[in-house]
Amino acid sequence: MTEEGGGMATQIRCLKKDFESLRSDDEQIATRTSEEQKEVEESVAKMFASFRNKLEVFPDIPILERNNHKDFLLKGLKHLGSSYECLDASRPWLCYWIVHSLNLLDHEMSEEHAMMVANFLGKCQHPKGGFGGGPGQVAHLAPTYAAVNALCILSTITDKAFDVLDRSGLYRYLMAMREKDGSFKMHEGGEVDIRGAFCAASAARLTNMLTKELFAGTAEWICKCQTYEGGFGGHPGLEAHGGYSFCGFAALIILNNANKCDLRRLLRWTAMRQMKYEGGFQGRTNKLVDGCYSFWQGGVFPLIHMVLCQNGDSAVSASNWMFDQQALQEYLLICCQHPYGGLIDKPGRPRDHYHTCYCLSGLSVAQHFTGGDKLSHTCLLGGQGNLLHSVHPVFNLTVDSVVQASNHFQNAEPPSAL
Repeated sequence: MTEEGGGMATQIRCLKKDFESLRSDDEQIATRTSEEQKEVEESVAKMFASFRNKLEVFPDIPILERNNHKDFLLKGLKHLGSSYECLDASRPWLCYWIVHSLNLLDHEMSEEHAMMVANFLGKCQHPKGGFGGGPGQVAHLAPTYAAVNALCILSTITDKAFDVLDRSGLYRYLMAMREKDGSFKMHEGGEVDIRGAFCAASAARLTNMLTKELFAGTAEWICKCQTYEGGFGGHPGLEAHGGYSFCGFAALIILNNANKCDLRRLLRWTAMRQMKYEGGFQGRTNKLVDGCYSFWQGGVFPLIHMVLCQNGDSAVSASNWMFDQQALQEYLLICCQHPYGGLIDKPGRPRDHYHTCYCLSGLSVAQHFTGGDKLSHTCLLGGQGNLLHSVHPVFNLTVDSVVQASNHFQNAEPPSAL
């Protein structure tokens, strides 16, 4: 593995003379959208200016304040204040966001602590299969995805983590959420959208229950969600959206049907979501930059790269993903780190565990490159202390977590016997 980067001021994009020319141009027709964009650019400009001033004194910046982030995450794993009541139906998500972030930051959790989290997730498991947003809550595909992911992470610490999982119940639940056309509803009586297809495919793949019976017609339904722009909407006919777009394409990867969608249009739409001035990604056309799309949009590029390499496409780069990896790292490290730990949407916004997770995941994607010829290297902004573990972009887990799950379930009972 070769490594690049390391505190070299000449590599910082926001130091270039023509940097200010990258600001948005409303062509003298102001709208509410263009005014909000200018406000964000002003807040980002202040962060970049402060960074440039500090650079003269501290040449090794930007620095990933990993200890502050660890403290914020560990505190959240033990106790959350009353302001988190609105997330009572997202408690497996909180577990996943926190343990995944700690994993990326290379925090070594004790077996005792890992089992405390695993046992809590077990309490969120519905008696009929799947996981709810908390103990006693109805099963829902979103927290089911989060719980399975969290257990995969915890299994790298203790083999007992998977003991809490009712695998047969999970398969029955996934089958119950399936619609006749191959789509999935999020919960009993709930909405049908592309998240359901991804959550079901990811959970089934990680637990070795990916069957034709479960996903007949799913890839075809997902492709109907691709819009004229190139991204995917939540349902056929809806606007292209970064989160839905990732879910749709990642599900197609899992189902080995990525070539059924229009890859070129997807690549073009996703690449155009990176903001020229800020360096981060927006979630939809004409929307504002948001740190969480560092993964939802940034994570799509390694997937597209992989498929194009498999197709023998000669236009695929052999040295980088098809977006500005350095610009994304600048936005995340300079504009999205909360001074007391945790990462944020954009300057001035409060910290939370969701944005901490997806900002760190996006930062990992931007730091690591694996080419089609298996040549790997890092594109690292700042010193070696900024380097995170490499993330598996399909599942948003570290590679070790995916391998651990694969090894654990490879000899498990086939779904037909459950």
